[in-house]
Amino acid sequence: MRASGAPGAGAGGAGSDGCAVDGGLLTAGDGHGAHSAQGLQPAGGSLVGGVVVQAANNNVAKSATAWIFRMCFYRVRKFAAKYKAIMPNTLQLERLLNRAEEVLGRLEASLPPAPLPPDWKSAIAFRWRTRNGRGWLQAVRHPHPIGLADLKDIDDQKARIVANTRQFVAGQPANNVLLTGSRGSGKSSLVKAVLNEFSAKGLRLIEVDKDDLVDLADIVDLLEGRPERFIVFCDDLSFEAGETAYKALKSVLDGSVAAPPDNVLIYATSNRRHLMPEYFAENLDTARVDDEIHPGEAIEEKISLSERFGLWISFYPFSQDDYLNIVNHWLRHFGVDEARIAACERDALNWALGRGSRSGRVAWQFARDLAGQQKPARKKAK
Repeated sequence: MRASGAPGAGAGGAGSDGCAVDGGLLTAGDGHGAHSAQGLQPAGGSLVGGVVVQAANNNVAKSATAWIFRMCFYRVRKFAAKYKAIMPNTLQLERLLNRAEEVLGRLEASLPPAPLPPDWKSAIAFRWRTRNGRGWLQAVRHPHPIGLADLKDIDDQKARIVANTRQFVAGQPANNVLLTGSRGSGKSSLVKAVLNEFSAKGLRLIEVDKDDLVDLADIVDLLEGRPERFIVFCDDLSFEAGETAYKALKSVLDGSVAAPPDNVLIYATSNRRHLMPEYFAENLDTARVDDEIHPGEAIEEKISLSERFGLWISFYPFSQDDYLNIVNHWLRHFGVDEARIAACERDALNWALGRGSRSGRVAWQFARDLAGQQKPARKKAK
């Protein structure tokens, strides 16, 4: 649709108020009473169609494109009501309206459907998903079945997080939790085990990626007022210099003008105690750190994020005996016989040596490998 001419200007013109049909492009005219679509075309009559095509090629801008067509369609309707009396032939106008309706219908068909509200009874865990600027909660159909009894040699950490979660589920005051420390030591597994332990009492978990923390306020709004108790879980959380997503997390934790809802807590895991990178130069009070005039204030900004978690739980590397104890537990879990377990100690240590870590994750991986080798042999024996 291309705008040209003034009212009654022949087959190519639709009028001066800015819209006409010509070759399937929609543009603005420059006759009397011409309007400029705010920010979309100058009043002089530039192509809106080119902007619409470019936006439609971008999935993120499809909703904006639909708005453009709706606006233009509204302008055409307004034009029709204004100039119907002075147009001797309305056939041109009817074609314009029909064409606009067809284009708008095709465009709306290409947009993703509006996400359905979550079915809170269908699952105990959900993930926050985003696509084309929209966010929704996706149910996790098969959450990890790990239990508290499967986590060995972290009894103190288990006791602290279980006590905090029990208070929360009972409607008592409880703290946001930051679990930090050695990799593979059970931080994430402990949060999953707590969910399985208290899900029957109304506990639910919402997993949010670091990149989606900017939506945290919207997520909290969805959860506020629900009868369930929600843990918003951020796994492997850390921020690099220059990232600003942590500011949204700070506001939800403590700092927003709105009071935090009573049914939402945030549990986060990280290998960094303060979640932000720290540099040796920051410990030198008299040294110049880049161009920062007050480097101490920059340090306070970094530390203030982790301080908003009321409960810090630290995890440490396992000793050799602890590592072997965890290996034996998982081997029994996978059904390996006791004779094979007793004979695999050296293999388990060599496995850890090759991985450079004696962690619970490495112990679990070794147990899976060994159990997978033994089960085919059992079938042959039968």
